[in-house]
Amino acid sequence: MNILNQFNKAALLSVLAFSLATVTAATTHVISSFGEDEGEYADTDLETDSAGNIYGTTVLGGDFGGGTVFQLSRTPNGWVHTVLYSFTGGADGGEPYKGVTIDREGNLYGTAVTGGSGSCEGGCGVAYKLTNSGGTWTQTVIHAFTGAEDGSGPGARVTMDRAGNVYGMAPTGGLYGLGTIYKIHPGPNGAWTFTVIHAFTGGADGSTGSAGRMIVRDGHLYGAATTGGTYGSGVVFQLTPRAVGEWLFRTIYSFRGQPDGSFPYGALLFDGSGNIYGTTYYGGANGVGAVYKLSRRPVGEWNENVLYSFQEGSDGNSPISNLVFDRIGNLYGTTSEGGLGRGTIFKLRPLPGGQWAERVVHAFEGPPDGAFSYNGMVVDAFGNFYGATVHGGNNDDGSVYKFTP
Repeated sequence: MNILNQFNKAALLSVLAFSLATVTAATTHVISSFGEDEGEYADTDLETDSAGNIYGTTVLGGDFGGGTVFQLSRTPNGWVHTVLYSFTGGADGGEPYKGVTIDREGNLYGTAVTGGSGSCEGGCGVAYKLTNSGGTWTQTVIHAFTGAEDGSGPGARVTMDRAGNVYGMAPTGGLYGLGTIYKIHPGPNGAWTFTVIHAFTGGADGSTGSAGRMIVRDGHLYGAATTGGTYGSGVVFQLTPRAVGEWLFRTIYSFRGQPDGSFPYGALLFDGSGNIYGTTYYGGANGVGAVYKLSRRPVGEWNENVLYSFQEGSDGNSPISNLVFDRIGNLYGTTSEGGLGRGTIFKLRPLPGGQWAERVVHAFEGPPDGAFSYNGMVVDAFGNFYGATVHGGNNDDGSVYKFTP
């Protein structure tokens, strides 16, 4: 009886794998597989430049085992992987999560959760800049976190405004020990000034800033905190500069937990009308994650609508990604689990009446395909979609893939 059950289970999985693969095999392929020397565990958002180069980070590997910043460049013979910087885990930082942000001069900015200085075990982390001079990259620490009021363990991707200020979040430390939102201002002669613009209290403002990059829009700064808030399920917030050095923090939505979303981890996405879209790791009707939309109200918190609740199994579950639009208004994102057990790429198509239809467009299969996408995708200037996985690829150390909608 046990043997029969095992056979039936194997047959079912085989049919499921075939049906999913036949729908999606032509849409997704791995363009780069990581090896230990090149880095491993690519828990990274990707960034692209005007030439179509792709940038990201690996948490581990590289020359010293402390992670890397990498570049993928397209050639007639395929993609060339170049390690731009290998972290030592010392004063320069270690374990860089969530990728880098590029400025108008082509320099890169990011964070690393360990190394640097402070009293945290292994160091309290750093914010860094990589400067490109004729193809040679030089790393500079622009802030070493102390674990005190400035925060610790910065694992969120940073964002920049037009003046070159760098903004980010640290999930721990700060005045209340629940994380900070910070600004790093460039000064003369390469000097940088660090300022905490909000310390999370764990109350209505939330706690533990998400790993997704905040968005600068119309003079405001938008982001999410994964926990806390009125109902303890996380918040979406808005920060507005006021007097010199002061910022007004406003919670624009408090997640309520199942059947509403809970634990918003990825970055936010605005549409042309100013609505916000995102994913939550928990919550939704089935408790395994949701896609939501926020619409502005004249007074009070924004209106929220759960567009889709994940269902586990072949559908995918537990999204921690950002979302992206295609050219006709469909939404795409990833789930960290589900599908064939290694996560999925999903599509949400708008229907009349404000409804949305969800479909899995790729189920990650593991080596040599990708596996476990902890990040969403980026769309380059040519309309190509790219993403990363923490496992999978030829060596099961992670991959970068191209997805064609």
